[in-house]
Amino acid sequence: MGKRSISEVGVEDLVEAGLSIEEAEEFQRVLKDSVNGAKGSDPSEVWRHLVAQRVLKPWHPHGLHQLVYYSVYANWDANSRGPPPYWFPSLYQSQHTNLGRLMEKHGSKLLGPSYRDPITSFSLFQKFSAQQPEAYWSIVLKELSISFQVAPKCILDRSDKSKHGGSWLPDSVLNIAECCLMPTEHPRKKDDSLAIVWRDEGCNDSDVKVMTLKELREQVILVAKALDAVFSKGDAIAIDMPMTVNAVIIYLAIVLSGFVVVSIADSFAPKEIATRLRISKAKAIFTQDFILRGGRKFPLYSRVVEAAPYKAIVLPATGSNIGIKLREQDMSWGDFLSNVNTHSRSHYYSAYYQPIDSVINILFSSGTTGEPKAIPWTQLSSIRCAADSWAHIDVQVGDVACWPTNLGWVMGPILLFSCFLSGATLALYHGSPLGYGFGKFVQDSGVTILGTVPSLVKAWKSTQCMKGLDWTKIRSFASTGEVSNVDDDLWLSSQAYYKPIVECCGGTELASSYIQGSLLQPQAFGAFSTASMTTDLVILDEHGIPYPDRQACIGEVGLFPLYLGATDRLLNADHEDVYFKGMPLYKGMHLRRHGDVLKRTVGGFLIVHGRADDTMNLGGIKTSSVEIERVCDRADESVLETAAVSIAPVGGGPEQLVIFVVLKNGHNSEAEKLRTKFSKAIQSNLNPLFKVSFVKIVPEFPRTASNKLLRRVLRDQMKRELSVRSRI
Repeated sequence: MGKRSISEVGVEDLVEAGLSIEEAEEFQRVLKDSVNGAKGSDPSEVWRHLVAQRVLKPWHPHGLHQLVYYSVYANWDANSRGPPPYWFPSLYQSQHTNLGRLMEKHGSKLLGPSYRDPITSFSLFQKFSAQQPEAYWSIVLKELSISFQVAPKCILDRSDKSKHGGSWLPDSVLNIAECCLMPTEHPRKKDDSLAIVWRDEGCNDSDVKVMTLKELREQVILVAKALDAVFSKGDAIAIDMPMTVNAVIIYLAIVLSGFVVVSIADSFAPKEIATRLRISKAKAIFTQDFILRGGRKFPLYSRVVEAAPYKAIVLPATGSNIGIKLREQDMSWGDFLSNVNTHSRSHYYSAYYQPIDSVINILFSSGTTGEPKAIPWTQLSSIRCAADSWAHIDVQVGDVACWPTNLGWVMGPILLFSCFLSGATLALYHGSPLGYGFGKFVQDSGVTILGTVPSLVKAWKSTQCMKGLDWTKIRSFASTGEVSNVDDDLWLSSQAYYKPIVECCGGTELASSYIQGSLLQPQAFGAFSTASMTTDLVILDEHGIPYPDRQACIGEVGLFPLYLGATDRLLNADHEDVYFKGMPLYKGMHLRRHGDVLKRTVGGFLIVHGRADDTMNLGGIKTSSVEIERVCDRADESVLETAAVSIAPVGGGPEQLVIFVVLKNGHNSEAEKLRTKFSKAIQSNLNPLFKVSFVKIVPEFPRTASNKLLRRVLRDQMKRELSVRSRI
């Protein structure tokens, strides 16, 4: 990992890493003492000791962090030992995590004499939770704010053959939004507990705004009553807004009052908005006049108007008045709330109770066809995502959790339920997370859990926009959406004295992550340390046969269908075909398809190696090659056909979009000009966040005998080419 071992690092190296001569001399002395004080010479023990002694400070130059980390692990053999760990749980820390406390209380009873402590016994307990999920869920449901109007007859009815794996919490009735909003003893949620903290962009020096649980509940009830006055129970109502306090209130109100949220990301072009409104059969859409981000003003209402003639309820981006003229059928936020007459503005509201498997939210995930899959979330889904955050990210009462996201993507609802069902405070920044203002909000609001996507971390690191801020209250980070870059994660973790980054990989249709990090295990940058609690998986070879557990291998993942919260239906596709057709039977169960190719390393870490199909991940958003190609084929008259693939950079990090092009006979074009045209077309028709990194013009595409395009051949070809470039 590096050419120089830690014992060989000299003052000149430290100066080159960014220290003055005086600082370098002092640092070398401290470094030498700490290395000598480590237990043995094993690199992991040396690094553990350096971190424990806080030899490296958040304000030290990143070059110094790089020098020390890569020098410590200079002679580490990843092939025989797996990826090098950077964070190690202590027994004391482990016993004070949510899952550690649960294990200490129930471990001996559930595992018998084999139970020792939360760290030693974690893998055994995770396996137990997958094999006997009824026992695990019966305990965890009591740890969350779950209150049933009608209790379930059991945890899992395995006799229900209509669903793979059986029926979860059958016959139970509740309203999950009410569970989020009501005070509870366990977890300790009181009416005066802080539910949300937030700040508007551009207000860096103003106090952080706060809303208590009681105030949140009152606002949600007001909106719920207005919804009742305008719509009929069961109507689907879309939200196309930034994730603001009002957006969260609207989301909870829709669920509380028995309607269905339709999630639409605020970055979508009109065509994509229209598609989602049509598929979901939405009756109306909540939106804003504008989006304020990075000091700029972006139109949002006009995109909604262009999408379709649906009723829009429009909120102002700032102030109390919207800054545009509305269509006749639309309503301002103020007019919408005025539907609740003065006599009805009491703080009492009767929640709309529904069976556990009732749909509360329709989200979208692009499949390998041109149309996005409409994925219905039930109340089970919200329980699952909160339980995984409770167990893996360790969201607790008193935590302040921040994760720049949007209700149009799965992380928005996950963050909302993870906070409110665990008793934590939700932190929202009304603006761009790319700059100093966001970082200062993280500091000023006392964020203890910060969620990210790798491309965001890369931007923070490269611009140095967080310099001078204090993020040391953060006790854990989380990352999802893309493949993490080791060096970017090194920078991120160093900002809080090397706190752990919990890697998360899952899907909208799972309502959770199927592999994650854990605070009860050592963590390695860019790697997952375990299957999530109650999840059982296998890695399949090229013949669909599972590799033995713990064997280092690479192949497509197969999930066991005993998965609380995972979908059992799709609104616009055959669920059975999408997730089960063609998957093997194993141990008497039909494995569920997820589509990821996983590498299991020596030592048991898991690393995602892309998609088994032609779905790609761009900026944390799954999209299909077909969608990209359809747009690019029309972008220039010289184009005969295109093939879109995504490539992970040689050093790791977010996937890059590559377009291969076959030109029409007699036409000439330059790759760079096509790259610009393709990027503009994709941003206009699909998503403004997407960009094309490379264009390669080729004479023809490789195909099968049945004329099927072999994108994997093109992908491998580009990987080799980029690898050669990186060595030049």
